[in-house]
Amino acid sequence: MTRIQIVIDDTVLPATLDDSTAGRDFADMLPLDLTLSDYHSTEKIADLPRKLDTSGAPASYKPETGDITLYAPWGNLAIFYKPFQSSRGLVRLGEIDGPLDALLKDGSYPARIELAE
Repeated sequence: MTRIQIVIDDTVLPATLDDSTAGRDFADMLPLDLTLSDYHSTEKIADLPRKLDTSGAPASYKPETGDITLYAPWGNLAIFYKPFQSSRGLVRLGEIDGPLDALLKDGSYPARIELAE
């Protein structure tokens, strides 16, 4: 498991990536400067610079609040601030380890995802 942090303005959200093929591949991309946008009032999404290796991942996943995921068909990051139904192509990467308040801002905004020290 790899410790990361998501930085939004002056707020740091600690998170942990799963020890999975996709989780390790995502960690190899870091640091990333992304723009988070709201999607369906359930999650924040951002485009990734390349596809992740999802070999060995289940065909679908039911996300919970705080889950960091990949939506493989689109190749985008999805961070859930509300639970959602099981979705084909959704791959769990990890989870945020605390309050999600910084994710609840309206509109699109920059975020930096990096390895934690």
